[in-house]
Amino acid sequence: MNNPRILIVDDSITIRKSMITLLNPFNATIIEAKNGQEGFELAEAGNFDIILSDIEMPVMNGIEFCRRIKENPKTRNIPIVVVSSFDSGEDINLGFQVGAAAYITKDEAKELLYNTIKDILLKTSFKRERTILIVDDSISIRRIVQKGLERSGFQVLTAENGKEALYVLNKTLPDMILSDIDMPVMNGYKFCEAVRLKHELKKIPFMVMSANSDRGNMNRMIQQGAVAYICKPFNIDQLVIMVEKILSDQFLILLKEKERIDNERDLMIATIASLVTALEARDAYTRGHSEAVGEIISGMLKLTGASKTEVETAFIGGRLHDIGKIGIRDDILLKPGRLTEVEFAQIMKHPDIGAEILKSIPSLADTIPIVRYHHERMDGKGYPQGLKGSKIPVLARMTAVADTYHSLTSNRPYRKESNIENALQIIDDVKGIQLCPDCVSLFLDYIDKKGDNGTRLAGTLVNSFITTLDR
Repeated sequence: MNNPRILIVDDSITIRKSMITLLNPFNATIIEAKNGQEGFELAEAGNFDIILSDIEMPVMNGIEFCRRIKENPKTRNIPIVVVSSFDSGEDINLGFQVGAAAYITKDEAKELLYNTIKDILLKTSFKRERTILIVDDSISIRRIVQKGLERSGFQVLTAENGKEALYVLNKTLPDMILSDIDMPVMNGYKFCEAVRLKHELKKIPFMVMSANSDRGNMNRMIQQGAVAYICKPFNIDQLVIMVEKILSDQFLILLKEKERIDNERDLMIATIASLVTALEARDAYTRGHSEAVGEIISGMLKLTGASKTEVETAFIGGRLHDIGKIGIRDDILLKPGRLTEVEFAQIMKHPDIGAEILKSIPSLADTIPIVRYHHERMDGKGYPQGLKGSKIPVLARMTAVADTYHSLTSNRPYRKESNIENALQIIDDVKGIQLCPDCVSLFLDYIDKKGDNGTRLAGTLVNSFITTLDR
C-alpha cells in the first residue's frame, strides 16, 4: 500500500517518535495521539489504514480504546496493532480478544514492527478488494455472516438460493462463495455442480456452511469441489478466520504464479528487445523507432483511463511491432528506392513473421494483434489480411497512427523526414481511408498534452505517403 495513513496512540512522546522512525520506509502520513480518548476521536474523524496503540494510558487505556474502535461501524475495519510493555500470555490474549490484529512488545518493536505493519497493510488491501458471495435461505444467517465479513473488511453479496446466486454470478464474479446445502428452488449440491461446470466460475473457492453434519454429505461436497465445510451453528469469528486463511493461501499461490509469469515475461522481453536492438542496428534510420512507437501508443492509451496492465501491453506491443523485419533481407529492407512488387511482397510478410515469433510466448499473447495488424487500413487495402474498419483491433489501429507519425518525422533511405505540420496534415488527409479517425483524434490529444512541437524540419509530399510508409 502506497503512502498509508497511520495513527499512533501512546502517552510517551519518546515511544511515539521511535515508532515514527521505524515507520519511515512506508512514506506514511502519521498522526499522533496521547491517549485512547484522543485516539478514538481522531480515528472516528479520520480515514486511517492502521492504528498502533499502547495498553497503559491515562484517560482511556488501550483495551477500552480497542473495544470502542471495533464496536464503532466507522472504525471497526481499521486493523489495530498493540505495542505494549505488557508481555504476559494473559495480556496478549486480552489484546486479541478486543480485536487486535497483532500484539508486539515494545522490546520487540525494532525487529518486528516494520514487517508486521507491512504484512497487515498487504492483507488489509487484499481483503478490501475481495468480494464474498453468501448463499443461504435464512435471512438471519445471511445477516450474521455478512456483518462478520464486512467487519473484517470484505465486500459482500448475498442470495437466498442457488438459482438466485447464479443470477448474481452472471453479473459479478466474487472471490469466494459461502453456501448452505438445504435451500429451496436450487440446493447447494446442484448449485455447486452448476458453478463447477462453468469455466469462468470453477476456480472460485466454494465453502459450505450447513447444519447437516453427516460425514457423507461432507465428503460429497468436497468431491464436488468444495474447499471447506463448516457446520452450523458456528462461531462467526471462526468462519471469518477460515475465509481469510483460504483466500490468503489462494492469494499467495496467485502471487507466486504472477511472479513466475512476470519473471518469464521480463526475460523474454529482454531477449526480444535485444532482437529489436539488433534489427535497428542494421538500419541507422530506424534506430529508436520501436521505443518511440511504444511510448506514443502507451501515452495515448493512458488518456482513455486504461488499466496499468493495458498500458504496459500497449508499450510492449509498440516496441515489438516491427520485430518481424528481423526476417527481411537487408537488400530489401534498406533499399533506398522504390520496391519492386516481388520485394514489397517480402516486406508484407513481416507482420506475420513477428506474430509467429511471439506465438510461442504465452505471456506476450496480448501483443500479437498489434504486431500482426498494424499495417491494416481502414479501407481494407492494408496487409496481411486486408481487414477493414472496426475489424482491425483497436491497439493495432493506434499503433498505425503512432507508426505513421514517427516514420514521417524520421529520416528513411527512401524519404527525408517531415516537419510536424506536414506530418499532421498527412495524417489528417488519410484518416478514415488509411488511419482510424478516433485514433487520430486520440493521438492529437496526446500530442497536445505532451507539447510535442519541436519535431525536426524537412519536406515530404502527401502523394508519396501511402506508398512509402507501408514499408
